[in-house]
Parts: sequence; structure tokens; C-alpha cells
Amino acid sequence: MLHLTDWILETLVLDKTLFRTTAVSVLLFPLLVVLFRLLLKAFAFCRCHYINSQRLRCFPEPPHANWLLRHAGMVLPNEEGLTEVCKLVATFHQAFLMWLGPFLPVLSVVHPDYIKPIATASADIAPKDELFYGFLKPWLGDGLLLSNGKKWGRHRRMLTPAFHFDILKSYMKIFNQSTNTMHGKWRKLTTAGAVSIDMFEHISLMTLDSLQKCVFSYDSNCQERPSDYIAAILKLSSLVSQRNHQPLNHFDWLYYLKADGRRFRHACDIVHRFTADVVQKRRVALSQLGQDAWLLSKKGKTMDFIDILLQAKDEKGDHLSDGDIAAEADTFMFEGHDTTASGLSWVLYNLARHPDYQDQCRKEIQDLLQGREMEDIEWEDLPQMPFTTMCMKESMRLHPPVTAVSRRCTQDVKLPDGKIIPKGNICLISIFGTHHNPDVWPEPEVYNPYRFDTEASQQQSPLAFMPFSAGPRNCIGQNFAMAEMKVVLALTLLRFRVKLDESRAVRRKPELILRAENGLWLWVEPLPAVS
Repeated sequence: MLHLTDWILETLVLDKTLFRTTAVSVLLFPLLVVLFRLLLKAFAFCRCHYINSQRLRCFPEPPHANWLLRHAGMVLPNEEGLTEVCKLVATFHQAFLMWLGPFLPVLSVVHPDYIKPIATASADIAPKDELFYGFLKPWLGDGLLLSNGKKWGRHRRMLTPAFHFDILKSYMKIFNQSTNTMHGKWRKLTTAGAVSIDMFEHISLMTLDSLQKCVFSYDSNCQERPSDYIAAILKLSSLVSQRNHQPLNHFDWLYYLKADGRRFRHACDIVHRFTADVVQKRRVALSQLGQDAWLLSKKGKTMDFIDILLQAKDEKGDHLSDGDIAAEADTFMFEGHDTTASGLSWVLYNLARHPDYQDQCRKEIQDLLQGREMEDIEWEDLPQMPFTTMCMKESMRLHPPVTAVSRRCTQDVKLPDGKIIPKGNICLISIFGTHHNPDVWPEPEVYNPYRFDTEASQQQSPLAFMPFSAGPRNCIGQNFAMAEMKVVLALTLLRFRVKLDESRAVRRKPELILRAENGLWLWVEPLPAVS
């Protein structure tokens, strides 16, 4: 530091005089102040880290390789990583602590008793953690998935009517139509007999097709021809998943210098332009016609998501802004297509592995639709498929679409056994871990739909099965998703038989949702129409 000041003074041609000494002092003082403040911050950080580490010692830790990496890289986003989670849960039945490097602890919670105080806490006490969700922000903005505090509470209350049963009933026709389009493609592919199809590829396009109609009343025909908007959503989902597992790309300034960062921005622009254009046109139509005339123009038509949000008001009578509506629409498009596609793909896979259960579901659907002219699933049919619903739930237990959700509590959380989760720590509610916990589900790797019959369900904790999360921040669209899944699964089993493609190994891959590496391929065989 003295050499630096000497160089500065020589540059300024100052002699070694009293003035020079004063100048040195003036230059050194702010540098010493900055250094002192940095040392204080480092000391405070080390002290807080030490205290936090001591408070977390009540939670068990799996063995780690070394001090620097700790448990980083122990649970990878692949088949081996999920197998490791199952081993950890079999050893640590309630919770376990893992360190991602020397300074970042993550508490994984895998038992309903431990999950309850976190999941049922208010959104202010247990907000979502930005480390795991922050990469979605440029795409989804402050929609329900990412917002916190008062804004989240206001939007949750305003959006709840959009998922009322009376609204969902009107979407049944769309679910049937989109499924029929997908099945039309399958019929063409199977003209010469059974063919192996990647479930994720076809079902993702089908769910996006349904959502575009439910959210925007827009038919892009994306199942049969390319759509820039749909391609952008698929690209964004892929890019966010990749970035999450590339530590260097966690820095925004570095990520957006790279090709993937530029692709991400371009895809965001496409999605945002489409959504903003729809919202703006609806807003103009509403203002020009007036509320009463506008509602009259919608009579006899399906009220889509944008229509409902344009009418939504809070307690003060205030409406959502165009930006808020766009963020919620983008969030619904993202959350609604991926999770439903995952749930459907895996339930077809599990029924392909268990043909007896598949036949039992098919018989249930055939009996339900017997004597009807149209092969359409109606709203009143949904509760009339108990065994099919049990098979869906057991599939979502074994293969939950979302494997974990994270919270970072703003205050200490007391657990039933007296242990305390210190505030500020990341709590990973492991949905996959809980669903595979032998203390919660005996023989957790066995596919057994009868776990969800009426009697067995009453004996389980409500938090033992949570494919749509739990508590105040559970998935607002879960009834929408379950209705769509039942329609698609029922019509698929009515028209096709699915079998395992033994030539393609199935390896689970947890990303934003639970996928399969290299696709989830099943043999699809058309069935003769039942008269």
C-alpha cells in the first residue's frame, strides 16, 4: 500500500515534505477505513456462520468427501442422484443437512411431521428461496410462482376465482379436443401397427395446445405445425434447467454474454410480445365496449384466463395491471404444461409396466362411457373413475412431477421434537424423498394404487402425498391439472394400449419437472372401437 501511495505522489511530482506526509495520510486513511470495514464484515460473517453451524448440528449429515466441497455433487440431477436420495431417506427418516460447499447449508425435509411447520407457515414466514427460483424471473416476472409478501397474497386472492369449478367445467371441451388431435396423430403413426412414441414430446405439445386455448382462446395448431411461441416456451424451460446445473452461469453478467443467455433473452422476447399483445387487445376491447357490453359479447363462449383476470378486483376495487396479467398468464403457461405433461407421461409408463392395472382402468372407462354416441369425457364423469384416479395418484407418488420445493424462512421454525430450524436457512421440502420414505410409505418403490383407496388414504397424513406442494403456497391450478389428466388418460386408455419399449432404458432426470433422459418411449397400439 505504501508503494502505491509513493507512486501516486511521484506521479504528482510531490517532494518529500510535510505536505507530502500529509498527502500520504489523506490517501491512506480512506484505504484503511475500507479495509477495516471489510475486516469487520468478514468477522461478522464468520461469527454468524459459526453460530448458524452450531445451531444446525442437531440435524444429521451424511458423510462428505472433503471440507471444501462438502456434499456438493453428491446428489446429481440424474437416475443415480435420485437413487442416492432414496438411500439417504432410508437412513435419515425425517431430515438431513447437506452443505453445498463450506458456507451454504441446505436442510432437506422428508417427513410429514417435519414438513408441516414449514409448509403450513404463512407466505411471509416461509417465502420461496430465490436461489432455486431466481432464474425464472426474467421470463415469469412477479407471477404467483415467484412473488412474495403482500403482492403474492393479493394476487392469490384475485386469481382464485379463475380456478373455480364453474370455470373449469367450460375447459372440458378443450381438453377433449386437444386429446383428440394428439390421438389423430397417433392413429396416423400406427396405421401399420404398434409404434414406439416419446410420451413427453407428444404430451407436452398437447398440454401446450390446451393451455393456449384456455389462457388466450388462441389456436396455434401447435400439435401439427411449428409455432414460434410454443417453441420459445419449450426453449426457455430447457435453458433454465441447464443453467441451474452450471454454477458459472449463475452469474447474470456472464450468462448473458454467452450464446445460451442470448437465446434465453430472445425466447423471452417472443413470449412477452405474444402475451402483451393479447392482453393489450383485450383491454382495448373492454374499454371500448364497456363492462356490460363486453360481458354480453362473451355470452355462450368460454371465458379464458385473460378474460377472468381483466375482471378481477381486490378488496379496494383495484384491477390487476397489464404487466401483472401478463406475468400470471406466462406463469400459468409454464407451470400448467410441464407438470401435467410429466404426470401424464409417467402414469402411462407405470400402467405400461403393470398391464393388469391398465386393463382395470380401461374397463372402468369403458363401463363409464358405455352406450354413449360421443367418446367425450364430461365434468360429471371425473368423480366416476375411482380406480383410474388411484393409479394416477400412485404414479405421482412414485414419480412426482415436481421433486422438491424450497423455502427460506424469515424466522426460526420449531419442529415437533423441539429442534429449531434457524431463520435464513434454505429448507428443501423433498417431495420425492417424502414419497419414497419407508417410514411414510411401506415398500415405497412398489407401484400399488391401493395405497389410495378410501380406507388407506384416511390413515395417511395429508402431507404424506403432496405432488402439488402443500400449505398456503400449494399449486392453485391443481384441480385444472387433475381434470385435464383424467380426460387425457381416460381417452388414451380407451383408444390405445401402451407397452414398455424394452430397447430404450428409462432413466429419471429431475429438472424443473421430472423428465426422462432421452425421452420416455412406449409402444402405442391402437384398439378397435368398442360398439
